[in-house]
Amino acid sequence: MLSKITDKIYCNSINDRDITLFEGQYKVQKGMAYNSYIISDEKTAVLDTVEKSHTREWLDGIKAVLGGKAPDYLVIHHMEPDHSASIGDFYREYPGVTIVANSKTLAMISQFFPDTVIENQCVMTDGGKLCLGGAELSFVFTPMIHWPEVMMSFESESGLLFSADAFGTFGTADADQIWDDEACRYYIGIVGKYGAQVQTALKKLSALNVSVICPLHGPVLRENLSHYISLYDKWSSYTPEKHGVCICCASVYGNTLAAAKLLDSELRKRGAETVLFDLTVCDIHEAVAAAFRYDTLVMASTTYNGSVFPVADCYIRKLAERNFKNRKVAFIENGSWGPVAAKVMKAAFSEMKNIEFAENTVTLKSALSDVSRQAVYDLAEELSR
Repeated sequence: MLSKITDKIYCNSINDRDITLFEGQYKVQKGMAYNSYIISDEKTAVLDTVEKSHTREWLDGIKAVLGGKAPDYLVIHHMEPDHSASIGDFYREYPGVTIVANSKTLAMISQFFPDTVIENQCVMTDGGKLCLGGAELSFVFTPMIHWPEVMMSFESESGLLFSADAFGTFGTADADQIWDDEACRYYIGIVGKYGAQVQTALKKLSALNVSVICPLHGPVLRENLSHYISLYDKWSSYTPEKHGVCICCASVYGNTLAAAKLLDSELRKRGAETVLFDLTVCDIHEAVAAAFRYDTLVMASTTYNGSVFPVADCYIRKLAERNFKNRKVAFIENGSWGPVAAKVMKAAFSEMKNIEFAENTVTLKSALSDVSRQAVYDLAEELSR
């Protein structure tokens, strides 16, 4: 899908509507977009490539823009294969092209494409520039967002920021969806561990007069950029986006889930905003993103083999991998003869930074009773204050 951003700059976006699982783990019900960009000036440049199965369609888009003209440059911002897998085919199509990349990127090109010998290279440095005529790219190194070689570029004439994976989202470029939701799931899932590096990048980018953000996934962002940047600032500083309660439950026979649903109902009665996830059936990465969006998390799990139910253990590890911090956490546990789930979960969260634990813990012995039901009421009262 070709779209014109300015008189000189085009987005050559591939909308993959067949993919259902991105990177082998993230569910993408509305497909995925792989964005490449073309600058047609006195010199011409193609910015990044696309996923291997769409190479021909992508090359056809380049020809549609440039006609019979060969591009002068191929700029590589990020070497992850969903953006770099077509480098070899591109180079065979245009053997005279100059590859613009940093030294770490060039090393990775030789790793991914050992049989491709790059004749013409422009080794870019942080702050380096590439003049194409009226258009000029200035490069900003942004390592570990979320690979070590990543860089962005800024086109000063039009104010376009080519942001690599930053500000990307799941879904095709034309998907009918709320950007905030899918961008949060994308960010927390893929970039969430690297909040400190994102904060550093945001400080560097704040000096630029950005008018349009051009990510490698999802739609080009043209309006209300302060909204998207503000969300990235919150997500990368691990600041809760919303005041409310995310309840995540791992239940075997439904009794633990019944307690979680009762808590959800009682919190709502008290005016709290809540979301409830049954970890045994939900998209676990949606639940991970929700835990980062709210300031309070309730973990509910049955005791299982002297620990927690496996899906709850998996979920907690996913939070830890993404530097979950700065939140309040409460527990609901179940155990017919030896409930220890809360103890195990608390130990795991104690390894994370700035976690405040709720005073009340709900313990079920098999099913809800008058005693455990009252404990749910007490927890709801505490969390709704």
